[in-house]
Amino acid sequence: MNTLKQVLGVDVAQKELVVTLGRLLADLSIELYAYKVFSNTEKGFSSLLTWVQKLTNPDTEVRFVMEATGVYHQKFAYFLDDHGYCLSIVLPNKISNYIRTLDVKTVTDKSCSEAITRFGLERKLDNWKRPKKTYKSLQQLTRERDQVVLERSMVKNQLHAESQEAEPHERSLERLKERIKFLSSQEREIKEDIEQVVNRDAELKKEVEIISSIPGVGELTAAIILGETNGFELIRNKKQLTSYAGFDVKEKQSGTSVKGKPRISKKGNRSLRKAMYLPSMSAVKWDDNFKNMYVRIVSKQGIKMKALIAVQRKLLELAYTLFKTKASYDKSYESKKVEQKNSMSAPKA
Repeated sequence: MNTLKQVLGVDVAQKELVVTLGRLLADLSIELYAYKVFSNTEKGFSSLLTWVQKLTNPDTEVRFVMEATGVYHQKFAYFLDDHGYCLSIVLPNKISNYIRTLDVKTVTDKSCSEAITRFGLERKLDNWKRPKKTYKSLQQLTRERDQVVLERSMVKNQLHAESQEAEPHERSLERLKERIKFLSSQEREIKEDIEQVVNRDAELKKEVEIISSIPGVGELTAAIILGETNGFELIRNKKQLTSYAGFDVKEKQSGTSVKGKPRISKKGNRSLRKAMYLPSMSAVKWDDNFKNMYVRIVSKQGIKMKALIAVQRKLLELAYTLFKTKASYDKSYESKKVEQKNSMSAPKA
């Protein structure tokens, strides 16, 4: 029987690639017919391609499908791109939601690779594009800065604790102070590197300017957003973006006996969520639109953090919208929209 489509589903781990080969036949049935584990190394990649070539129809294109799992999928993705293979990288939440629709009782690396293969055979997926080096650099630098800031905060706490002791050791305090100075100098260097990356690319600089026109969002936050989303490469709409960041709401409810409180899933990009916290506080303080939104939610729900998270989600969605439309933030946009709506609904004389 003729083969319409061939897919290799890849479940990526730190040290290995768990793969399943599948094909879509002419009668639209799906066949998963080969499974193997390869090392997540250059040698493993070459062995995998040799194995795939032996087991697939050379007249039908093979599509490689994998999840965007941290950094562990990147080397294999770049390898496939260098060798001209068709590759699709899918957001993890898409695969997780798809697995729930299958009759899978036990989730293993093998069952995940099989689910990814089925997903690739059933869906029409976009080709993955290698990220711009500038976005990649922004992600690396902003994550490095985050680690430096986190370490400095820990050292500051340690300095405070030791300085409050009855008889603090002076040399220990001096070393802690020197470490804080060193980490602060490293943060300044990283910020300078980020600024150089942005200034060297005119298009990137314009994108940062557009996103940082949003109240509370500075150039550093704009750089984090672009770096973590690869310029919104895998994002097709706002719903995908909120899910990718872990701002999507989950709620457990069954009948009348089980009714859990709605919460954000947090199953997404932690760096994105963390980056939106301080901007949301600033936006609530200085922009009437976000302030009114915050007050409205607090008065209705009575929970300040829930209102602040809603503002964070709104800011991230707004960054995506402005990036796509290439327009800067307009503070009067919401009021104009309300006026237009009122004028359309007003009775004609």
